[in-house]
Amino acid sequence: MASVVKNVLKSIRQKGLGNFARELREEGFLNCLTDGNLLQTKIHNIGATFVGVDKFGNKYYQKLDETQYGRHRWVEYAAKDRYNASQVPPEWHGWLHFITDHTGDELLMLKPKRYGLDHKENFSGEGDEYIYHSKGHTLHPGQRDWTRYQSWQPTKTQ
Repeated sequence: MASVVKNVLKSIRQKGLGNFARELREEGFLNCLTDGNLLQTKIHNIGATFVGVDKFGNKYYQKLDETQYGRHRWVEYAAKDRYNASQVPPEWHGWLHFITDHTGDELLMLKPKRYGLDHKENFSGEGDEYIYHSKGHTLHPGQRDWTRYQSWQPTKTQ
């Protein structure tokens, strides 16, 4: 927590109070009041180096000093209300997980054009139209009655 306060004060000294407040508003810190994960990311961004943006609008950062190894590269997702790891394209995934030191922009320049398909986000689990339900599932739209037997009813004896 002390490093966060130190970085905030350092940023205020560098930019001035007015510019710092404007940047807080532009960067979406007000949205952090309802989303704790976004707040944690925004606090972590203070004092970090901006590395780049992918074609989906995700922002990538790194902080090399005073940070635990393995936690010094991260992404701030463009979709603030709904985010998951499949929103990171493969070229930036490699940079995030230390597979390569080349950023996603550098890898796109090196990538041959013959690899045709563009990256798409994985929508499984996101809305009923993307979720597969087998024929017997209760949420399947054409759900049938799969009972093939009649339950036994004891006869009444007097």
